Amino acid sequence: MDAAGALVSCGVEPGDNVAIWAPNSANWIVAMLGIACAGCVLVPLNTRYQGPEAAHILNRSRAKLLITVSDFLGRDYRATLEGEQLPHLRRTVDLVTEWSSLLESGRKRAAASEARRRAAAVQPGDTSDLMFTSGTTGAPKGVPLKHGATIRSYRYYAQNLGITFGDRYLLSNPLFHTFGSKAGLVAAMTAGATLFPVPVFDASSAAELIARERITVFPGPPTVYHSLLALPPERREQLRSLRLAVTGAAAVPVELLRRMREELGFDVVLTAYGLTETTGLVTMCRAGDPPEVVSATSGRAIPGVEVRTVDAQGRPTPMGEAGEIVVRGYPVTEGYFEDEAATAETIDTDGWLHTGDVGMLDGDGGLKITDRMKDMFIVGGFNAYPAEIEAALMEFPGVAQVAVVGVPDQRLGEVGLAFVVPRPGETVVADALIDFARGRMANFKVPRRVEIVAALPLNASGKVLKNVLRQKALEERGVLS
Repeated sequence: MDAAGALVSCGVEPGDNVAIWAPNSANWIVAMLGIACAGCVLVPLNTRYQGPEAAHILNRSRAKLLITVSDFLGRDYRATLEGEQLPHLRRTVDLVTEWSSLLESGRKRAAASEARRRAAAVQPGDTSDLMFTSGTTGAPKGVPLKHGATIRSYRYYAQNLGITFGDRYLLSNPLFHTFGSKAGLVAAMTAGATLFPVPVFDASSAAELIARERITVFPGPPTVYHSLLALPPERREQLRSLRLAVTGAAAVPVELLRRMREELGFDVVLTAYGLTETTGLVTMCRAGDPPEVVSATSGRAIPGVEVRTVDAQGRPTPMGEAGEIVVRGYPVTEGYFEDEAATAETIDTDGWLHTGDVGMLDGDGGLKITDRMKDMFIVGGFNAYPAEIEAALMEFPGVAQVAVVGVPDQRLGEVGLAFVVPRPGETVVADALIDFARGRMANFKVPRRVEIVAALPLNASGKVLKNVLRQKALEERGVLS
């Protein structure tokens, strides 16, 4: 409540937007809860933004207060905003150097009394966050989310997963993303688990923290588990306190799930699927689901949510046939912030959110994500889905990670290019991998070229930046054509 009082002392009113631009920390969590109790709206900013990108979000949201840091990975966020026009921003607060004194101001009688009054007035239908999409396929769009939908979704999430009082939850997913703030903070709070927020994921440091603090719950995108699997065997043996992993944010190869159980010691590895526009959650596996269900699907729709797959004309596709995933239910945003055109393009008149993801449903309602519509490429008239190709290539000995993109080809229109990261100490021969692929998939799916790389480009949420890989491929187009 001191944090809510601090915001009152800063002059922000209920409904005002307050931005946080900082890495994971205990102060970030306290600030977020203070924003909620003060009746304000959280606007989280991606820590990888440059000054102009952050200024765009601040201006677009008309945030009145910015809570940030002046030193993170050698960057001074305040300094990056110098020269930017920020007409709506009234004040900037440093989350490290000024936060304690600001909390003191929140303890004063008038501010504390007003904070309690505002907290009591917050309703489930009030906006809790204004989260902006990643912008990897266009300008970021603001997504208003509600308190009630957040609590309902992540209370179920925690109960279904079996997160309980006494669990110790390593939070490396960034708090500016729903995977961190909702599947992390909110889920842990509803269960009474202890959170250990870390500002930057580093496999070696994470292993030390897991061993020292006996961490039991560690959700994350597939990339973090690849990093742990790359540690020496003796380091991996120190991670045996881990019992629960939840992964998503990308297609999850069966081989990765197997290695997480066998080499990292997780008792339970589950998958889930969601988008910012759905408060971060649509489907999830249930505790007790057999391994083949976890390996093949992202689970079933959570209660109160409908999921379908549809063709290009919006007609439902038959069971087992791929189509665009559409979602309807209480967690779906009412629309993009002050953007009627984008809302109309994404949410149809019947309330179905068109996700842009491709998938299929099985007879039990299990959803298999096959790819992003934007990632699909067409080889000589045949649709090729990178996630399917990547899963097959992951079975080749020595392969740690794979990302496949479509690149221009004079004869076929497009062909596949695979970027491959080998496991530590192992060598992957490109021609051998292509030969391997030819024996396991139709010829049009087989990558025409394999490029061995040390690492894949990632955004702050751990997703592979395929737009960066496509650009790299285009720069080499003369070689590929």
